Amino acid sequence: MTVQEIKAQGTGYRRRHLEFYDDKPIHYGILFAVPFTRFNIKHNTNFVTQDSAYLVQSPTRAAFRMGFVVNAFLSEHFDLRTTPSVSLYERQVKFSYPNSPDKTENRESTWIEIPLLLKYKSLRRVNSRMYMVAGMTFGIETNVKRNRGGGGGRLDTKSNDFSIDYGVGYEQFFEFFKFAPELRFSHGLTNVFQPTKNSLGAGIGRLSTHTVTLYLNFE
Repeated sequence: MTVQEIKAQGTGYRRRHLEFYDDKPIHYGILFAVPFTRFNIKHNTNFVTQDSAYLVQSPTRAAFRMGFVVNAFLSEHFDLRTTPSVSLYERQVKFSYPNSPDKTENRESTWIEIPLLLKYKSLRRVNSRMYMVAGMTFGIETNVKRNRGGGGGRLDTKSNDFSIDYGVGYEQFFEFFKFAPELRFSHGLTNVFQPTKNSLGAGIGRLSTHTVTLYLNFE
């Protein structure tokens, strides 16, 4: 074997970090995330007849989330995963009127969210691999701060939610830890709208949450 052949074989070598990582049944970690969230709004029949607003919308707002990662090994391609976390949200509903100023109802709240996810992972390529997750999340609101942006009535929502989640991620193995950025989509299944006696929101039939979250996982 010539010196040139030895050099050619050596150029493709990469050190495999955390080589026996998947041999452990359970792994733990921490996460930081930036959710982008809003309400999905469906109108009822009163929107035309009783609600004086001509437009009701929920703009997308950035939020913050931090929590823990617990990952249980099931097989070569599947894991069971949960990421209990605390999220700080500020969701809004904006009412636009033809002859008066707009009104914006803010709902600043802290949520504890506990997902249960099934993770499908590809074969590891030296120090990296792709994965997909899907599952359900239960969330409960621990406190809320309402801001009556335009005066008038208050728009209430319920303090618990249940959503379906799915997403994709990329795992990169380093010498002492694994870093995994992930993009996850969450669609609320429950109607969180809480009708009140005031006229604000008379045309709203259903509010459900919609969130797109960028995760930074460290395990």
